[in-house]
Amino acid sequence: MKKAFISLFLLTAGVFASSAENLVILTTNDTHSNIDFDNNGRGGILPRKAIIDSVRKAEKNVILVDAGDMVQGTLYFKYFKGDVEYPIFNMMDYDIRILGNHEFDNGLEELAKYWKDVKATCLSANYDFSKTPARGLFKPYVIKKVGKKKIGFFGINVDPESLISKENYEGMKYYDAIETANKTAAMLRDKEKCDLVVAVTHIGYEAIPGKASDMEMARRSKDIDIIIGGHSHTFVDPATPEATPYWINNAVGKPVLVTQTGKYGRNVGYINIDLDDIKDRKFDYEYIPVTDRFSPDAYDKNIERFLAPFKHAVDSVNSNIVAWSLQDMSNSGRTGAYPNWTADFGLDFGRHIADSIRSAKGDFPQIDLSIMNVGGIRQPMKKGAVTEGQILSTFPFSNHMTIIEIKGKDIIDALKIATAKGGEAVSANIRVVTDGKGNLQKVIIDGEEMNPEKMYTLATIDYVANGNDDLVSMANNRMLWQSKHEMCVYVLGYLKHLTELGIPVSSDPESRFVENVKIEIDRFLSEKNQP
Repeated sequence: MKKAFISLFLLTAGVFASSAENLVILTTNDTHSNIDFDNNGRGGILPRKAIIDSVRKAEKNVILVDAGDMVQGTLYFKYFKGDVEYPIFNMMDYDIRILGNHEFDNGLEELAKYWKDVKATCLSANYDFSKTPARGLFKPYVIKKVGKKKIGFFGINVDPESLISKENYEGMKYYDAIETANKTAAMLRDKEKCDLVVAVTHIGYEAIPGKASDMEMARRSKDIDIIIGGHSHTFVDPATPEATPYWINNAVGKPVLVTQTGKYGRNVGYINIDLDDIKDRKFDYEYIPVTDRFSPDAYDKNIERFLAPFKHAVDSVNSNIVAWSLQDMSNSGRTGAYPNWTADFGLDFGRHIADSIRSAKGDFPQIDLSIMNVGGIRQPMKKGAVTEGQILSTFPFSNHMTIIEIKGKDIIDALKIATAKGGEAVSANIRVVTDGKGNLQKVIIDGEEMNPEKMYTLATIDYVANGNDDLVSMANNRMLWQSKHEMCVYVLGYLKHLTELGIPVSSDPESRFVENVKIEIDRFLSEKNQP
């Protein structure tokens, strides 16, 4: 079996050193401000830099590429707004970088402020920034000369509609990802005479209905050789091609290498290209796990010194225990314990606010349900101590709790999209009945089918209420109330209150998106009656 990853011993020993006729492309994506190790000793900026240094020492031709979303998700970004990640990426000497959607989280002026100092070549072929503060900061493509070969790289970014808050990309124009990719690749191949064409993308590995994806781009292309992807947090493991294929035939039957390294900087992608056999697409794709197995002597001392004051501030918040969890709760899936807990918090919080308003002012409707977005849950919760820093990192966005009045039809339409994506955070009184194939059949609320014509009162966050995260129909609402403070403030207050009462954190782990039981019964009877 082809090796799936490169061991640190072989890497540091220089076993993979290759001739001058080879090119190594190192890749990262969706590192999301994960500067430190995670709870399992994975990731971390210092071992990642040590890996990159080792490869550069072993190889003559190395290009380091990042496919976006290098910010947002830990206290480093919540507190310091990019003052940590952007300088460190410069110190790591990235060659090529593109935007993710979270680089827009603080708006275009903040984006431009940090990207104007980026040392890497910044690429975007399908965003037009000419009428924004980011004007002139991004090129559609770059050509790298390696030996006698010309390697063309271009950037493709995600459709911002219903994903990025509109005010955060005002004035920017988006052009269709796949159409732009094919035009740019053809130009690099035919006009610029590039021997190899590489798309660096932040659109996702597999398609969301109505959205472009790396798989679709590969299938519809003719001139792209390699896709270095991000956005969906997919770990394209070369050891399991049946689960995540990494060779996809294009429109003329030629294979395209499609890669992505997961999330949080836990892996570095390693693409080894034989420059003498580019036409035969002799590319080896592997990954290097980022772990704590390096000796601290191998760590970059300049980065360590730079990080020290920021790390001290983050560690002080991470040491403040606010609650205790009875179970591990993952943020990897679209359903399960953590999405359930988050939506149940939303419902409890909404009902508490409604009670308070009724006590103070009189009439206010009962809260019927809560829908929260699983994309807003950025970190897992481990069994045991829960710290203030952990909660602030888990819910890092500037979202505000919101109570809206909305028609049942619009809730159902939003949950159709959620079903196709694999689920969403819905409160305990909701069951979304599906056909098991990504199609919604009905929504049950408090034991009854949701009435499409009835008005419901729903607790959520402003990001969802504005129709983002592809839940477009949620924007058809009347706002009744919105919080002054960010959501994380109320989550912390809720956890502290539970702790004062002596109640630990726990949640129902079962999916609230359920396959219609009639399908299971029919399947059972069919199998039972077979001779």
